[in-house]
Formats: sequence, structure tokens, C-alpha cells
Amino acid sequence: MSPEQNKAIVTEIWERMARGETTALSDAMTDDFTWVFPGAWSWAGKWGPKHVALTQMLRPLMRQFTSYASRAELVLADGDNVVVQARAEATTVRGDRYPQTYCYILRMRDGQIAEIVEHCDTALVERVLNPPVQHNR
Repeated sequence: MSPEQNKAIVTEIWERMARGETTALSDAMTDDFTWVFPGAWSWAGKWGPKHVALTQMLRPLMRQFTSYASRAELVLADGDNVVVQARAEATTVRGDRYPQTYCYILRMRDGQIAEIVEHCDTALVERVLNPPVQHNR
């Protein structure tokens, strides 16, 4: 697909996320999808394929929130890569605010997301969220 098509797909995903439709990402993942958190912190590592990323990372993570919405502030595309700068407004089940800032690097394949590399405020994650129960490092 063209960079413009990839950008349009990702823009639509984040428009859904801004409305609180947290399944927008999972609906767009390839079966061999991988989510990568770089660094040395509790969530760091690779999460994949899709069923592992969903069951061991994304669903347990989202269960920590009573509300969650993410809005794209910038979407750039180059070939099969799409970069998204986004901000989330969320509240945890313990009542903590979670004003997260993200930079996602997405690798697209045939109109779906094959990989996400996520950069975020790891200090906020460690302070406000519980670490994962299961983990792929």
C-alpha cells in the first residue's frame, strides 16, 4: 500500500481510539503482530504474536483503566512505516490520572499493523500502573 493509504488507515484507527474504541488497534493487527517496548523497565520487551500481545499485554493493561482515550497529534508516513505522536487521557481503577504521551512507530503490511514500537513516559507507567503478570523478554 502507498504511504498515503497507510497514513489514512492509521489516522482512522486513532480517530476510533479518541472516541474510546480501544479495540481499534487489535482489529487492525496481523496474526504475527509484535508490540515492542524498548528499554529496561517492567513492560520492556517484545509481545507477540497477536494472541500473546492481546492476552498477556494489551487486555491486562487496559483492565487497569476505567476510561481510556488516545488522540493522535501527528501522523507521518514513509513507505510501510507510520509514526504517530499521541496523547492519552485515562483514569486507572485506583482513581489515578494517566496523562500519557506516546510516540508509536508502526510497520504496516497489506493494510494491517505488523509491528508497533512504543515510546512513552515510562516513569508514569511505573508509578501508576501494575507491572505485567506474564512477560516475554
